[in-house]
Amino acid sequence: MVYCTINLCQTTNKNIMDLFDRVSEDIKNAMRAKDKVALETLRNIKKFFIEAKTAAGANDTLTDEAALKIIQKLVKQGKDAAEIYKGQGREDLAESELAQVKVMEAYLPKQMSAEELEAALKTIIAEVGATGAQDMGKVMGVATKQLSGLAEGRAISAKVKELLG
Repeated sequence: MVYCTINLCQTTNKNIMDLFDRVSEDIKNAMRAKDKVALETLRNIKKFFIEAKTAAGANDTLTDEAALKIIQKLVKQGKDAAEIYKGQGREDLAESELAQVKVMEAYLPKQMSAEELEAALKTIIAEVGATGAQDMGKVMGVATKQLSGLAEGRAISAKVKELLG
């Protein structure tokens, strides 16, 4: 079952539509809604998806995992750009970047809360048998794999330092 809210198409069953198809469908919805921010953002995402699909060795396929990594990278770039713009006193450009980030974040899995992140990291620390700061590398290796897409790398790193320190 597919339902659309505002201008972003959501699926109740992730197997119905892959991310590439969702973005393509949402471009149409953004055009109908005359949502310029969403349209520009979604077209940019689709451009990166197509580049990934046509890259050497991609066999004209793009997995949802690869698509999520692309979106995560674009979100990070957008947030970083917004910070730079704010530092330069360009609030208008920062707001534009953050509006695009908001559109992209709709495609990402829900981020873990601070409490959920701490609980997950405590479990990983116990599994790995980490006892102090010298074990941070082991914990980070496991944590970044398990929590990929669910928490930002900076947040994971900061919480691991706190828990091991």
